[in-house]
Amino acid sequence: MLLFHALPTKDVRALQAGQPDFNGQPAERVMSNGSGNPCRHCLSGIPTGTPMLILAYRPFPAPQPYAEVGPIFLCGTACARFETSDTLPENLKTSPEYLIKGYTVDDRIKYGTGAIVQRENLTQACADVFQDTDVSYIHVRSSQNNCYNCKITRG
Repeated sequence: MLLFHALPTKDVRALQAGQPDFNGQPAERVMSNGSGNPCRHCLSGIPTGTPMLILAYRPFPAPQPYAEVGPIFLCGTACARFETSDTLPENLKTSPEYLIKGYTVDDRIKYGTGAIVQRENLTQACADVFQDTDVSYIHVRSSQNNCYNCKITRG
């Protein structure tokens, strides 16, 4: 079983309150155009005309060579966190393909696990990556823009 994880509420609330992003800058505050604006906390699309944040995020516990920092979107106001679940979140139902990468327990990319996969093959491709016992978790990213979407662990 695969478990899908959203960003931690503590991190998101700090960013929504104005904490600098992982590039040390304030988040850009804009209105969502409703197209391609998935929040990484509720793992749903940010509705048209509602406030959203654009910021740099590092989904790793500490800086190191494999700890990529990249752009993400968040709801501009408090939203409910997607509960860790084996249900495919809404934000992974919108793109035709995704980039997946497996990581080891020490947060290093497990070479040979990175792949661009079609949406309909996402869960099977992740299950296949988890056949490698060195893989601790998987990150799902945009295949076109490399934006982080969510983390997947074994259930």
